[in-house]
Amino acid sequence: MMDYEIILASNSPRRRELLAGLGIEFEVRVLQGIDESYPDGTPVEEIPLCIAEKKARAYQGLLTDRQLVITADTVVVLGQEVLGKPVDKADACRMLRLLSGKTHQVITGVCLTTTREQRRLSVVSDVTFKSLTEEEISYYIDHYRPYDKAGAYGIQEWIGYIGVTRLSGSYFNVVGFPVQRVYQELVQMCGTDMFIRGDKAHP
Repeated sequence: MMDYEIILASNSPRRRELLAGLGIEFEVRVLQGIDESYPDGTPVEEIPLCIAEKKARAYQGLLTDRQLVITADTVVVLGQEVLGKPVDKADACRMLRLLSGKTHQVITGVCLTTTREQRRLSVVSDVTFKSLTEEEISYYIDHYRPYDKAGAYGIQEWIGYIGVTRLSGSYFNVVGFPVQRVYQELVQMCGTDMFIRGDKAHP
C-alpha cells in the first residue's frame, strides 16, 4: 500500500488529539485565508461537507503524490438554524439559550484528499440538553470561554457533564472529529500498515 504523509489541515486541538489517538504519524499544516462561505440555499446537512471540500481544493495543487490531506468542518444545527462559533459572550449566551431543553444535530464533514482520489464523509449526531439556567450558562462561558466551538459548547467540558441528557450517534463527532469513520476511510486508502508501524505518532 502507498505510504502516505498525512497532513491535518486544522488548528483544532481536539482534532489533533483525536487523530493522534489513532497512532499514526501526521503533521498539522493550515493555509490562511480560505473562504469558508457556502452558496445560499445549501441544505444545512450539506454545509460542513461543502466547506470541507472547499478547504481541500485549496490544498490540491500543493500536494505531492505521497501526501494525503484531511480537511473538516463541524456545525451545530437547531431546526434549520446553523450555529457557528460565537463572536462574543452575548452571542454564546444566545446560542446556549437556544439549545437549552432541546435536541440539536452536530454535523461534521470530512474530506481525505490525495492527487489520485478524494473520499468524502458526513456524520450526524443528535444531542439533547436539559433546560439550562442562566447561572449555568454564565458560569460555563466565564470559566471555559467556548468561542472556538460551534454552538458555543464543548461536550467534553463542564457543560457537557451537567447538561447533556442524551446522545445518539458518535460522541467524538460532537467533540469535532468522527475519528472512527476517518479511520475506516484511511484503512481503505492506505491499508492497515500505517497503524502498526510503532510509536511514532505525534500531535
